[in-house]
Amino acid sequence: MNADARELAASFDIEKLTPEFYENPYPIYRALREHEPIKRMPNGSWFLTRYDDLVSAYKSTKVFSSDKKKEFFPKYGDSLLYEHHTASLVFNDPPAHTRVRRLIMGALSPRAIASMEPDLIALVNRLLDTMAGKGNVDLIDDFASAIPIEVIGNLLDVPQDERGPLRDWSLAILGALEPVIGPEAFARGNKAVKDFLAYLEILVARRRSKPGNPERDVLTRLIQGEDNGERLTEKELLHNCIFLLNAGHETTTNLIGNGLVALSGHPAEKKRLIDNPDLIKTAVEEILRFESSNQLGNRMTTEEVELGGVTLAPDTSVTLCIGAANRDPAQFVDPETFDIGRAPNRHLAFATGAHQCAGMALARLEGAIAISRFLARFPDYALDGAPVRGGRARFRGFLRVPCAVG
Repeated sequence: MNADARELAASFDIEKLTPEFYENPYPIYRALREHEPIKRMPNGSWFLTRYDDLVSAYKSTKVFSSDKKKEFFPKYGDSLLYEHHTASLVFNDPPAHTRVRRLIMGALSPRAIASMEPDLIALVNRLLDTMAGKGNVDLIDDFASAIPIEVIGNLLDVPQDERGPLRDWSLAILGALEPVIGPEAFARGNKAVKDFLAYLEILVARRRSKPGNPERDVLTRLIQGEDNGERLTEKELLHNCIFLLNAGHETTTNLIGNGLVALSGHPAEKKRLIDNPDLIKTAVEEILRFESSNQLGNRMTTEEVELGGVTLAPDTSVTLCIGAANRDPAQFVDPETFDIGRAPNRHLAFATGAHQCAGMALARLEGAIAISRFLARFPDYALDGAPVRGGRARFRGFLRVPCAVG
C-alpha cells in the first residue's frame, strides 16, 4: 500500500485529473500529505495538502497574494471572465478586499441573518411539502439548490419571476474556475458573465431609483456605501453582486447535498442525528470538514518564502487543497471517520484569516435548517439510484441525487 501511495503522489498532476479522482479524491490527498505534502506540479505551481501549511498561507496575505491578475490572464485573456474573476472580493488583496468585504459584512450582520430565519424556515417547509407530494425527488433540483438561490435572491431583492437563469449562470461562471477548461466551458462562462451583467445593470438602475431597506437589502447597501462616503465603482458593484450569488449558491447547495448523501451513507450517524437533533450544529461542521464544498484555493507568492522546509520562488502559483487539509491526522483525530459530534472541529471549509468566508454564518444557518427539517420530515429517506457528481475538482458536490422520501 505504501508503494501504491508513493506512486499516487508521484504521478499526481492537477491538470490531468482522472474520473477516479473526481469520484473520490481523498486517497490521493492522503498519499500527497504523507509523501509529497508540498508538491511541485509539472506546470511549475505548488500543491499544498497539510493543514498547518494552509493556515500559514491563509494568514500571510502579503506573501501569499489572492490577486489573480497575473495567474488568470494566460487562462482567460482579455475576456469578461477575466474581468469578473479579478474584480471579485475573493480574488483581491487588501485594501481593495477590505473595502468591499466591509460593505458586504455590514449587510450580513448577526441581526440581519437572524431576521432571515423565519423566511428560510417557511421556504424549507414549502419545499418539503412539495417533495412529500412527489415521493421520488432529486435532492439537488428539488431541495439543495432551491434554498440558496432564494436566500441570495432575497438578499439582493431579485424579483421572483426573474430568478430562473441565476443557477445556470452561477454553474457556468464557477465551472470556468476549474484547473483546466476547454473552449466550450470558456464560452459558456463568458456568456454567463455577459448575460448576468446585462441583467444586473437593469436591477441596479431600478434600485437606484427606488432604494430598499439597507438593513436587509444587500444591493441597496452596496449602492449606498458607507456613512464615510466610501462607495464601490460600478464595475466593482456589478461583479461583486455576481460573486455574492455564486459564492452563496454553489457552496451551500453542496453543503446540503453532500450532507444528506453522507448521512445516507452513514446510517448510524444519521440515526444519531435524528435521535439527537441538538447535534445539528456540530453535524453541519462535520459535513463541511468531511466533504468540503470548496476543495481548492489559490494564491500567488509575492516574494521568496520557505514553507515546510521548501523554498517557493516569487510569482509562483500555489494551490491550497482544503479537502486534504480537512482530513489531516495532525489536526483531526480519525479524520476519515464521519462523526457528527466531532469537537473541536477547526476545519478550513470557510478558509481562515482575512479571507474567511463573509457569508459563513448564513451558510451554516441554511445548512442547519435544511438538513434538520429534512430529517424530521423524511427520517426514512433513501437514495434511489447512484448520485451524479458535478465532475469538478474545485467545487465538490452533486448535479443529481435521486431519492425516495416515502
